[in-house]
Amino acid sequence: MNFRKGRGREDLEINLIPFIDVLLVIVIFLMVTTTYSKFTALQITLPTADAEKALEQPFELNVAVDAQGHYAINNVQIAARDVNGIARELQNAVKANEANVAAGTAKADPVVIINADALAAHQTVINVLEAARSAGFARVTFAAQSSSGK
Repeated sequence: MNFRKGRGREDLEINLIPFIDVLLVIVIFLMVTTTYSKFTALQITLPTADAEKALEQPFELNVAVDAQGHYAINNVQIAARDVNGIARELQNAVKANEANVAAGTAKADPVVIINADALAAHQTVINVLEAARSAGFARVTFAAQSSSGK
């Protein structure tokens, strides 16, 4: 044991320089990773219009495609599976509608609405799109239901 009194007690000191370095690195990290949504968001004021509803609804061709690849036009199942057969069936459905409509009224180009099953093969939907194009229908849309099931 050392009982000498000549030697003084060493003072403990805290070195603050590494502590400050770590704090600066954390501040820089927070500044880099912070998102500034205030500057990235676009403030858009959408235009408004007051228009009357269309008096005449366009003729709709509802084409259903199930998961097994079967097609139905306006709830009538068709036997066609290829693009040309589907196009002929689409044209026949339009002709059948024109026969039912009074002779003097002119209908606009029909809207083809594709109701495809979620498990339907991609090619079956593409066949309907190609058939609508080859039949001369320019207005094609897809039907969907909301994810909430409403």
